[in-house]
Amino acid sequence: MGAAGSKLEKALGDQFPEGERYFGLENFGNTCYCNSVLQALYFCVPFREQLLEYYGNGKNPGDVEENLLTCLAELFMQISTQKKKTGVIAPKRFVQRVKKENELFRGYMHQDAHEFLNFLLNDLVDIVEKETAKGAAGSLSPPEKIVNGPHGGQVNGAKKEPLVTWVHQNFQGILTNETRCLRCETVTARDETFLDLSLDIEQNSSITSCLKNFSSTETLNAEDKFFCDKCCSLQEAQKRMKIKKPPLILVIHLKRFKYMEQQSRYKKLSYRVVFPLELKLTNTMEDADCEYSLFAVVVHVGSGPNHGHYVSLVKSHNHWLFFDDENVEMIEESAVHTAFGSAQEYAGNTDHGYILFYESLANSSS
Repeated sequence: MGAAGSKLEKALGDQFPEGERYFGLENFGNTCYCNSVLQALYFCVPFREQLLEYYGNGKNPGDVEENLLTCLAELFMQISTQKKKTGVIAPKRFVQRVKKENELFRGYMHQDAHEFLNFLLNDLVDIVEKETAKGAAGSLSPPEKIVNGPHGGQVNGAKKEPLVTWVHQNFQGILTNETRCLRCETVTARDETFLDLSLDIEQNSSITSCLKNFSSTETLNAEDKFFCDKCCSLQEAQKRMKIKKPPLILVIHLKRFKYMEQQSRYKKLSYRVVFPLELKLTNTMEDADCEYSLFAVVVHVGSGPNHGHYVSLVKSHNHWLFFDDENVEMIEESAVHTAFGSAQEYAGNTDHGYILFYESLANSSS
């Protein structure tokens, strides 16, 4: 990486961002799924800053029991405090912890980057919630709370509302599932939280059209009728999903791996799905459109679901960078378009955008 690192420093020259570090991550045998997600999260600046702040405010590192949160914070701290601007770091301790915590990631098989991201964020939430609950007894200011899901109201005055951790504050949004009975017109709304949105994809489509499909109205009839509480019976109904509260960091997972029942196996969909650098969310319940800016893409390289490779494209200080395990290179913004996918099924390009990370412009400007 020495030569590659100095090449990157040379390419950025005077424009190398003050205090920023661009480090590749060593691969420990098919751990590219982990490395690509780690790079995207490292360059999610609000998350990185809050993780390091949370870790810095902790007890003595010696007193804290090792978990995924401490291992991730140590890795981010290690990268951010390097004397050199570029190089390679071995995330050995973090990878060992991941394997210890979840048997799914223990072997040397090809793993799914989205499954890993999901596991990691949920595990971080669990750790922070437990630590917050421990400290809440002695805390004067109660943690912020939200009304969430079908348990919005308190049941017999005893139902506690869930904590909102700093992980939630970055990634969590709220969806509203609206069902309208076609007999009595009563609308039943149920809120549910999400840390990422998984979207079905179609050939030659865009993120905007995928989001529209996500929020399109579905009719529930025949065997799928809805039980209406007002009619006290099964009725035909219309159902749709809307975004009630958009997150600060919008993570979009494109469902590129589809189960083919006839073959009893998964197939990779190499469809061309255009994702813009600036995204307007229009399917929200808020009056104004929410505007987002793309800052990272986890790309799956390969023709099938059970083999291949993951890399990430990251925007940092208005420059785009390509992270491929140990290797880090500067790329043109137009190179991001190569990850849209293929207009034909059997095209030579197998680099396909898989997880997209967008930051709210309202958040980045504040």
